[in-house]
Amino acid sequence: MRTIFVDKHLPKMLAVKLLSPAWPGVCWSPISAARVADLPESALPGPRWLRVRNLQCGVCATDLALLFVNVDPSIAPAALPGNQRLYLGHEVVSVVEAVGPGVTRFKVGDRVVMDTRFNGQHCLMQEIEPPCRYCALGEYGLCENASAGRGGHGQGGGWGDGYTAHETEVFPVPADLSLDQATLIEPMSVGVHAVLRRPPQADDRVLVLGCGVIGLLTLQAVRAVAPDCAVTAVARYPHQAEAARRLGATEVVSRADYAGLARLSGAKFYPAPMNKGMVLGGYDVVYDCVGHANTLEDSLRWTRAGGTVVIVGIDFAPMKLDLSPVWYQEVNLIGALAHGMDTWQGRTQSTYAWVVEWLRSGQLTAAGLITHRFRFEQYRAAVETATAKGSQRPIKVIFDYT
Repeated sequence: MRTIFVDKHLPKMLAVKLLSPAWPGVCWSPISAARVADLPESALPGPRWLRVRNLQCGVCATDLALLFVNVDPSIAPAALPGNQRLYLGHEVVSVVEAVGPGVTRFKVGDRVVMDTRFNGQHCLMQEIEPPCRYCALGEYGLCENASAGRGGHGQGGGWGDGYTAHETEVFPVPADLSLDQATLIEPMSVGVHAVLRRPPQADDRVLVLGCGVIGLLTLQAVRAVAPDCAVTAVARYPHQAEAARRLGATEVVSRADYAGLARLSGAKFYPAPMNKGMVLGGYDVVYDCVGHANTLEDSLRWTRAGGTVVIVGIDFAPMKLDLSPVWYQEVNLIGALAHGMDTWQGRTQSTYAWVVEWLRSGQLTAAGLITHRFRFEQYRAAVETATAKGSQRPIKVIFDYT
């Protein structure tokens, strides 16, 4: 089994974190905790486990953060034991090759996408009864037993030939979806889940901050939920701005300045000599798809009193920011972790099910989003392209194993 993984080896991870700004290739060196390996096929860990062969897999910013160690060991999740080995690649569509005798949800030949496996263990895959309060609701990413360490561990990931998983860690792909649509189910679910955490209304003024692939997919989800609302998108690069316009942004700006965004949202901007100033009457909801300290601080100031900022992207580092708008303007600040169970128009189902439904109805589209394709052997070129930002105009880079 060919695969790429990162071991939790703190000295090596700190060395890569220190050296990577000057030596980008350090992640592939012996200094790194990352490895490109050929592992022997292991037996299925239990009767409800299965093995899949990968067809396509996206290169995600989370994978790159692990590879280049853009992660601070002092952030809250780092305190949890979790997995000691992190296999890269979770935006992956695969075909089932082998099933254990206890598997009831899938058979050999079925297409699946990775669901909860990348987020860590949960009650169902550990076969814990009764499940915790969150797993009982289908919110497996919030599992209270995620670090219990019971049951087996899967081998392999999306960056490679295939992987093993408990049958509750993968999701069935309908036969009528294309391979590209299936590959984008996971990243699309991030945008859909974020939007359904605070659905915009028809007369809302919405800001999508950041137009990488997650920002563009969040923009699509906004349009699916509230097709008539006014959406401003902040896109750093021209190819991102072009995609944002195509996907329905009302306004696209390349620079998020206070005066300009106040004008677009119909707000009043009050400059101040010793700080960034204040916007009164700004956006009803801001989806921050970057999640750095400066973007979150700005988002809170650009939101109207009583409005909402949704954290979609995240910088895996401690943050210092001005939270006073949460108090002074009663701005709501909420998080959106990957995907789970979402309610819309009186119906509750998994985020993946919403994505499949909206792909079928045309409310979401995969067209034009996959810009670069690589074989597994070209993994260095794939990573270089995904991190090239504006120069190679990447939106979604994938590995193609077909």
